[in-house]
Amino acid sequence: MGRALRQARRADARGEVPIGAVVVRDGIVIGSGFNLREGAHDPTAHAELVAIRKASRKSGSWRLTGCTVFVTLEPCLMCMGAMILARIDRLVYGCRDPKGGAAGTLYDVSDDKRLNHRFSVVAGVMEDECSRMLSNFFSAVRTRKKAEQNGTSSEELGHEQMALPEK
Repeated sequence: MGRALRQARRADARGEVPIGAVVVRDGIVIGSGFNLREGAHDPTAHAELVAIRKASRKSGSWRLTGCTVFVTLEPCLMCMGAMILARIDRLVYGCRDPKGGAAGTLYDVSDDKRLNHRFSVVAGVMEDECSRMLSNFFSAVRTRKKAEQNGTSSEELGHEQMALPEK
């Protein structure tokens, strides 16, 4: 999970929502990624999908059997669907996503008997660190937006400048 957090920091440095993911097989990282939705102008550029695509290319197959995906935030429906399609064996995530989590919070796609593949899920690994990174990011976004609305710079409020996604 430490490597996924490092990926999340890379997203944060670019003004992206700080979510990171890695795909591991036999103890070796075969794919890693971070959220790139804003910079790529791509709603599917989630950290998990970036990491899964890289892992598939590196392994020479779309089947990622024997792999574990580590991600800092509970995956959404799209990312869980990709993990099912990729036949991953296990998901490990940091903090729950109460607005979009599909690995047990809103849905539990990983164990849906109607689907052709199921996998184990481990939740809450390094949860505090993962949650804190997201909370800090969104707090800074809200502070910046409020400062812009009031005509005050975030530096005057004592906060670092951060790039906000274009509307």
